[in-house]
Amino acid sequence: MKDFIRLDRDDNVVTATHALEAGCKVEKVTTQGLIPSGHKLATCAVPKGGALRKYAQIIGFAREDIAPGAHVHTHNVEFKATDARYEYATDLRPVDRVTPGQEDSFLGYRRDNGAVGTRNYIAIVTSVNCSATAARRIADAFGPGELAEYPNVDGVVAFVHGTGCGMAGDGEGFEALQRVMWGYARHPNHAGVLMVGLGCEMNQIAWLLEAYGLRQSPTFQVMNIQNVAGLQRTIDLGIAKVRAMLPIANKARREPCPASELKVALQCGGSDAWSGITANPALGYACDLLVAQGGTGVLAETPEIYGAEHLLTRRAIDVPTGERLVGLIRWWEDYTARNKGTMDNNPSPGNKKGGLTTILEKSLGAAAKGGTTPLTAVYKYAEPIGSPGFTFMDSPGYDPASVTGQIAGGCNIVVFTTGRGSAFGSKPAPTIKVATNTEMFQRMTEDMDINAGDMLTGGISLQDKGREIYQMILRVASGEMSKSEAQGLGDYEFVPWQIGAVM
Repeated sequence: MKDFIRLDRDDNVVTATHALEAGCKVEKVTTQGLIPSGHKLATCAVPKGGALRKYAQIIGFAREDIAPGAHVHTHNVEFKATDARYEYATDLRPVDRVTPGQEDSFLGYRRDNGAVGTRNYIAIVTSVNCSATAARRIADAFGPGELAEYPNVDGVVAFVHGTGCGMAGDGEGFEALQRVMWGYARHPNHAGVLMVGLGCEMNQIAWLLEAYGLRQSPTFQVMNIQNVAGLQRTIDLGIAKVRAMLPIANKARREPCPASELKVALQCGGSDAWSGITANPALGYACDLLVAQGGTGVLAETPEIYGAEHLLTRRAIDVPTGERLVGLIRWWEDYTARNKGTMDNNPSPGNKKGGLTTILEKSLGAAAKGGTTPLTAVYKYAEPIGSPGFTFMDSPGYDPASVTGQIAGGCNIVVFTTGRGSAFGSKPAPTIKVATNTEMFQRMTEDMDINAGDMLTGGISLQDKGREIYQMILRVASGEMSKSEAQGLGDYEFVPWQIGAVM
């Protein structure tokens, strides 16, 4: 393995593959001090104010004169908003569609409405924080012993949150929460749903039923604590309702379903410098394979494509699709400004320790999860995903809130790349975790499903790693447990994005 990685011939920084002491020869320069693994060094002199380039794109500007061989990081790099010129539909690469009759398949649950699930849960969905305790106690009544006679049911899960009242009864925040509730109520990974409210909250269950045309049935029930007459009676009634759903849910059977029925959430968290070099591009290749099958990849985390969105607008299938993406960027610029922040607040201390310097650098690596195929649609947070292909959903960069929106939109699998290490998992859609580097994979082997670090240490190609991820998507969709799923993660990672004032 070389001492460094150069991503483009026009870049003026390279990335150290291991810690380099002062005096090491790198290309035609000599390191001026310690360069930590994954961090950048300058390959030429960069004057104060000069642009720093990686991925053949600007990742920041020199805060001071930077000498050849110097460590390039937060101490001498500043963020400035880029002035990218947007182009639309200028980089539309044809999708290499699979030959008809040779499509891949997985074993999924075909629901009555035609949707396909990868898991078979019963969900307790709350309208407001005031009903969270009731929902948790209902779900807690169904442990392994209670479910032993229902082997086809993956579990009973309470989806509780901290909002639902003290908010405006219309507008962005209210609409987003209603979309999340609707999405979880109708998710194909749920065989049954019980919605639990308090009764007097702003986020009324009755309004949701009316707005989305939901009707109660043996496997879809609603109730309010105030109408039932108290917490304990609500818990007892809820347990009885779920108990009645279990025999029905247990009748579900897996059957062969085409890979085109998969909607995969493309996520990253705890990123490092290797994210954009190993795991994210490999996941992008897997996304391309899925799209070739007629499936759907859903990129999200709008603040984490900031500075890379101009690359995605070029892949938009038309001007309106590209303009919707730019509109999200403008909304986020305003949103962060009025909350006394900047878009560069996003990189966390862990991101920076792992070698990422600015949001521009982080975004260029994060966008690689979307592969190379055309961008077919841009969605609001938690909006139902209807278009196949590579798509984008608006969301925060905060992983639990972002994944909650993707699952509400219909994603039935999550693939999550991480460089620093993450203990994230999700329900009802299971999460596959991909490590960006071998050292972290070996240190957190009980949490990581796939090691993309061997693209550096083992000479594994991008294509082979992408195929490995794609094949695991099919296996997990068919019922194989991911590492986070086996550890029971997902009960506390349901976090609807709370937009707007708390009143």
